[in-house]
Parts: sequence; C-alpha cells; structure tokens
Amino acid sequence: MKRVTGIGGIFFKTKDRTQMLEWYDKHLGIKADPEYGTTFEWRDKDNPEKTGMTVWSLFKEESKYFERPFMINYVVDDMDALLKALEEEGVRIDPKRDNHEYGKFAWIYDPEGNRIELWEPPKE
Repeated sequence: MKRVTGIGGIFFKTKDRTQMLEWYDKHLGIKADPEYGTTFEWRDKDNPEKTGMTVWSLFKEESKYFERPFMINYVVDDMDALLKALEEEGVRIDPKRDNHEYGKFAWIYDPEGNRIELWEPPKE
C-alpha cells in the first residue's frame, strides 16, 4: 500500500492576509484568492496522464483549523487502509472525518503534536 504520494496543500496562519498576499504576489509571483489561496497543478511522475494539485493558502491567525503556524496536507491513495495501518502502529488519529466532492480528509498527529492533514482526492 502506498502511503503519502505527494503534498496536497501548504497552509499557514498570518496576522495580515492582505499584506502577506501582496508580498507573495510581488516577490514570488504567487497570485492567490484571499479566501481560498491558489493551486499549483502538476502531473504524476509515474503516470503523466494523471494530474494533481497542491493548494497554497493563508489562514487568519486566530483560526482553530490547526494549532501551529503551519499545516501540511499530504495526498494519500487509500484513506481507510492508511488510517487502519496507522492505528495499528499507535499513531494518534483525530476521530473527525470530512467527505466532500473534492475528496476525503482525516487528521493525525506527529510525536510533537503537529496536526497533519491527509487528503484522498476523488477517484476520476
């Protein structure tokens, strides 16, 4: 079973979204929607017909969606199988799950308490 197959998103908290969006646009050329961020599209190395994306987004500093300044979202192939394996390995797993038209989401924690988001994109 494959576990993580890519980075689905990079999210971080900011005190001033407008200022940060302007800075990233001016200096790094990242043009992002203030609410949703932006996506970087890519192709799978082993299967170039398969496309994917990585989301880049800013959250308000007071957001409760994640506790630390940053959160990384990892792409997975089979959420249910991976969570079962992680549970057997003793990994701390958040019981919350989200299912949307744009995929399944679950959260785990590393040994230092960093919340990690797992994302299984919808099957084509």
